[in-house]
Amino acid sequence: MSNNVKGKRPGGFGGPMGGMHLAGGKAKDFKGTLRKLINYLKPYRLSIIIVLIFAIGSAAFSIIGPKILGKATTKLFEGLISKISGTTDAGIDFTYIGKIISLLLVLYVISAVFSFIQVFIMSGIAQKVSYKLRKEISLKINKMPLKYFDKMTHGEVLSRVTNDVDTVSNTLNQSLSQVFTSITTLIGVLIMMLSISVTMTLAAIIVVPLSGLLISLVVKKSQKYFKEQQTFLGHVNGHVEEIYSGHNIMKAFNGENKAVEEFEEINNTLYNSAWKSQFLSGMMMPIMTFIGNIGYVIVTILGGYLTVKNRIEVGDIQSFIQYIRSFNQPIAQAAQIANVLQSTAAAAERVFEFLEEEEELDDAVTPINIDKIKGEVTFKNVHFGYNEDKIIINNFSSKIKPGQRIAIVGPTGAGKTTIVKLLMRFYELNGGEILLDNYNINDFTRRDLRKIFGMVLQDTWLFNGSIMENIRYGKLNASDEEVIEAAKAAHVHHFVKTLPDGYNMELNEDAGNVSQGQKQLLTIARAILADPKILILDEATSSVDTRTEVLIQKAMDNLMKGRTSFIIAHRLSTIRDADLILVMKDGDIVEQGTHIELLSKNGFYANLYNSQFENNTQVS
Repeated sequence: MSNNVKGKRPGGFGGPMGGMHLAGGKAKDFKGTLRKLINYLKPYRLSIIIVLIFAIGSAAFSIIGPKILGKATTKLFEGLISKISGTTDAGIDFTYIGKIISLLLVLYVISAVFSFIQVFIMSGIAQKVSYKLRKEISLKINKMPLKYFDKMTHGEVLSRVTNDVDTVSNTLNQSLSQVFTSITTLIGVLIMMLSISVTMTLAAIIVVPLSGLLISLVVKKSQKYFKEQQTFLGHVNGHVEEIYSGHNIMKAFNGENKAVEEFEEINNTLYNSAWKSQFLSGMMMPIMTFIGNIGYVIVTILGGYLTVKNRIEVGDIQSFIQYIRSFNQPIAQAAQIANVLQSTAAAAERVFEFLEEEEELDDAVTPINIDKIKGEVTFKNVHFGYNEDKIIINNFSSKIKPGQRIAIVGPTGAGKTTIVKLLMRFYELNGGEILLDNYNINDFTRRDLRKIFGMVLQDTWLFNGSIMENIRYGKLNASDEEVIEAAKAAHVHHFVKTLPDGYNMELNEDAGNVSQGQKQLLTIARAILADPKILILDEATSSVDTRTEVLIQKAMDNLMKGRTSFIIAHRLSTIRDADLILVMKDGDIVEQGTHIELLSKNGFYANLYNSQFENNTQVS
């Protein structure tokens, strides 16, 4: 295939890992992204309200527990004191303690059930939102112009569907319900602490700002290293993928040492950022524990003093210490959730940016019926450039009659493949028009327009599946008999019958279990089955042996009978019988005519043809 000028993709690694988002990154418009995400949650607001109610219920039943348990502790303490002092023979009231334990068991079971229901509903909401986002991305991909994919790596696009949507889903599933529970727990615990002792509560929360300050400093410092870690994790995976996919070339050019050196460099950077990020994030728990222990010491001393003064009971100290633990936990979670929300907003923003990208122009409202199309093609003053400021096809005009064989020739980068891409509306024109049977191609729907064309490209495309399924891809409702007839016309039937499973043989991922020539014959069979009005053939015989080349040429001749055919030619000896040869140079048609006419002009085509002929003579 000719190397036409394309918009370059940015540097980076392909593949799903190479395009991974930066988990520690920040959204450019946090509030705006959050509003868009909330819009996706609006249809589920009733379910979210139910989740909130159950979160409050779960937290409330859990919060009441320590207060009730404190009563049991007080009763146990009073019984022991009275027994030791001999003031009464009643001893410890185990009946009362047993009732409290039973009540606590019921409360904790209810709390667990409420928590289960909350998680069940929230998981459903998260998956529905993820499903909707993935569906919208899938539909969007089909509406995107090819120029978008020219400037984006495959991994970058793939990461929107996988990593970014998964990040949003996980946050909705875990962090959102955690936010509800944390807020409820924080408020509930504070109320219970105040009900026990205002003085002890004030003493306990004095250490909270210190804890928050230290945590925020750690998060701020670690975020930079987390971002760097994710970046170089993508680079490591991209490097491994690149070396693995090009393993033969790397071996052939003795590039093993260079590959190892590059890996070492990237891996060392990943190591340095990873251990720093993990070390700093690992400091949060020890900091929280240290600050928490200071709080426990203050509360224990103050609690003992207040008990001696008969202002609180002994069991209240135990309840209060439990409440401090419950109070500190949501605060620790807050820093973690804040960081998660930042990365979620960044991921969601990337998804929304993709969904808001400019789409292809809308199809015609009243499209032309394609049933009676004969295959006449007219180019009128066509102008096109992959970038608007760099036009590569200038004022191209030509008229092709139905059934003619049109060869497009020219040096690499002349714009040969670009012409056929414009025919199928993969790109929109910058000026002029292309007509099919005197109808502008914009008056057809893209789906109908592409039904008119059949393509056999230099780069064969076969998918995982049987040979029968691969050929049937040209016409999905074709019978087995029709598939076999197409295979016979493409001179592929005999080869298929020699295979162990015949037409049911499974082709692997890269169709490595069939030769390049056999792949090409299968794609020709597919095109014959599709029975298109117009053919686009990218000559693909350069990498096959002479015998296979003859078969492919015969198959192509069968395919082209009675059809308008555009042949992108590399070897000029194969297009001498073309009805019209378009000679391209720098995006312009510099010459038009038959092979004999063009040779007699002794111009650009003659130079191209003679140079190939001379090269072939020298080789032979």
